[in-house]
Amino acid sequence: MKAVILFAILALAYSLDNGLALTPPMGWMQWEQFRCNVDCKNYPKDCISEQLFVDMIDRLADDGWLEYGYDMINIDDCWMTHDRDENGRLYPDPERFPHGIKWLADYAHSKGVKLGIYNDYGTKTCGGYMGSEGYLMLDAKTFAEWEVDYLKMDGCYSQLIDQADAYPAMTRFLNETGRKIVYSCSWPAYDMEMDYAPLPPNCNLWRNWDDIECNWRSIKSIMDKFGNETKWAEYAGPGHWNDADMIVAGLKGGSLTEDESKSHFAIWSILASPLIMSNDLRELPDWAVKILRNKEIIAVDQDKLGKQGIRLTPFEENRSVWARPLANGDVAVALHNHGDKVVDIPLDFAILGETQKYSIRDLYAHEELGVFEGSYVAKEVPVHGVQMLRMKPVA
Repeated sequence: MKAVILFAILALAYSLDNGLALTPPMGWMQWEQFRCNVDCKNYPKDCISEQLFVDMIDRLADDGWLEYGYDMINIDDCWMTHDRDENGRLYPDPERFPHGIKWLADYAHSKGVKLGIYNDYGTKTCGGYMGSEGYLMLDAKTFAEWEVDYLKMDGCYSQLIDQADAYPAMTRFLNETGRKIVYSCSWPAYDMEMDYAPLPPNCNLWRNWDDIECNWRSIKSIMDKFGNETKWAEYAGPGHWNDADMIVAGLKGGSLTEDESKSHFAIWSILASPLIMSNDLRELPDWAVKILRNKEIIAVDQDKLGKQGIRLTPFEENRSVWARPLANGDVAVALHNHGDKVVDIPLDFAILGETQKYSIRDLYAHEELGVFEGSYVAKEVPVHGVQMLRMKPVA
């Protein structure tokens, strides 16, 4: 039955009027690595400031990330003040952002990088800064005048009953500015019982589960939730994506191992989730760079068909099979060991549909494994590790 679901997922005929995010957005965001650190006296390199974002723009542009598709630097919470200016507008902390957001956007654009920003539909942001309740139209105009390219609208300190009006209202106000801005909603992360039908017409992407942390418990929890919620996949497609949250491979101070990071990156790609890193691009370990720049797995995430993959086996077992159909007829498959022992993971081709013969390529090893009929076995998959495959049907 799940094989039928996998290959029969129909992208709903919805899209935000901006025509953006036809593949899942890729880039970098401050939050999980730098949080709301505003102490620039004691942490001048790591505080939420103009200099931090200039550094990350430089690293994205100068260190080759653009050629892999990572083209956006996103400012998260804590950039603004606790009040508004004399015209009612949001404005950045003048000490931490002395040149303002428009200057930062211009700098990013001069380097071929897009700039994203954060607001919150509520009386204040999650970090306690100025909220947008009652000011959505003005804030949309302000962001457009600053020439930002991406907006994440959070929902702290707001009422659920109001969010059903607020998120679509911001959609209208962004469209009315005439500037094309990718719109990231947090709507279902607060209203977890909501009907998803309003999401694709109003949001380019949406958070819908717990905030990620850089540890295995958090990664496993997100995988478990997405694996159980097969229906979410029906609402994903070009221009509108389920967002499993940031990619935290290589995060400074995190506890993810290399194998766990490989699983994290592989499953997010199967899910067609945005690949938005949160780490310190100035000092990433080599193993993390190698994972994050795996062009073959990025190609799965960015596949033009835009069909979100699903988990085909129960998560209660210590091994699971995830699969996603691709535009050229191939199938991306992740054979995942989420147990605490090295295991072999069998794949019965019947779970994928009618095709019984495939040519298989290992996307982490970058090697052809051969042609297999009926089944395949991933040997000795490491603890919390994955074998990521691209399978081409053979007539």
